[in-house]
Amino acid sequence: MRTFLLVCCLFISGCRLLHAQEEEVVLHTPTGDLYGTLSVPEQKSGIPVALIIAGSGPTDRNGNNPLAGSNNSLKMLAELFVENGIAALRFDKRGIAASNKSLSSEADVTFDTYIADAKAWVEWLAKAPRFSGVIIAGHSEGALIGMLAAADNREVKGYISIAGSGENLATTLRRQLAPQPEPIRAEAERIIDQLEAGEKVKEVSPLMQSLFRPSVQPFLISLFKYHPAKEIAKLTVPVLILQGTTDIQIKKEDAILLSKGNPKAQLVIVENMNHVLKECSTTDIHTQIATYGNPELPLAPKFKERLSDFLLKLK
Repeated sequence: MRTFLLVCCLFISGCRLLHAQEEEVVLHTPTGDLYGTLSVPEQKSGIPVALIIAGSGPTDRNGNNPLAGSNNSLKMLAELFVENGIAALRFDKRGIAASNKSLSSEADVTFDTYIADAKAWVEWLAKAPRFSGVIIAGHSEGALIGMLAAADNREVKGYISIAGSGENLATTLRRQLAPQPEPIRAEAERIIDQLEAGEKVKEVSPLMQSLFRPSVQPFLISLFKYHPAKEIAKLTVPVLILQGTTDIQIKKEDAILLSKGNPKAQLVIVENMNHVLKECSTTDIHTQIATYGNPELPLAPKFKERLSDFLLKLK
């Protein structure tokens, strides 16, 4: 995995958020700049800082996705850290939103690239004298990125998995595609097997292009090798696993798998919380979609309460 030589510059915007100062952060790398927002409480020194890592697809630093809508879940998460006296850095991943110019083509990014970027942010935060330690909080796919960035990293003082998968992506895809007609299922199985073996697939039918197009195959090959329930076992720092019961993307069973992988982890199942961390009492798709596109809905109260309890112990 390539190590980036980094220079980081801060530009202070001067705006205030919950008695916090927001600073626009630019991380310069040889392949382009990554942009983020650093929220710092009034007590600006001697405090921990959380690195918030967004989930899959074109999800930006605030948790918003042009395909699903704006819900500001990760922006609210940063505000929650600030409420607890902890600074928070959230950023646009490589190729996404303000960081879009850091990626020339989809084929150039692998899952290991995202891990390297997360480690780079941790390295910079750890060198900032005003912070006493780094906490990693990853949401959805970002939970695995954060998990791998935290392993054997002496700068990381705590890790939080939020709606993170417990099984590897190849297993998830097989499960999700199992109900499909035999021809589709058979082709998917052939492609997944080949990608798991580290080999690109030349022939992909039009029906499978969205999942297995050639440009995304390097990313899938690099991601398939990681098994979250095995990787979380490598963490020796305090671990919190948070999962909602009405999440239609990640299930309670995923969180249980993660907790079995690391028995010392604290497992919290939040009733009636969905994938974007909002209260939703049903898995009805139309009701769910409405929450994905509503930035006015607050984070689920129980989620905030249990996360705050965990953060109090880390401080």
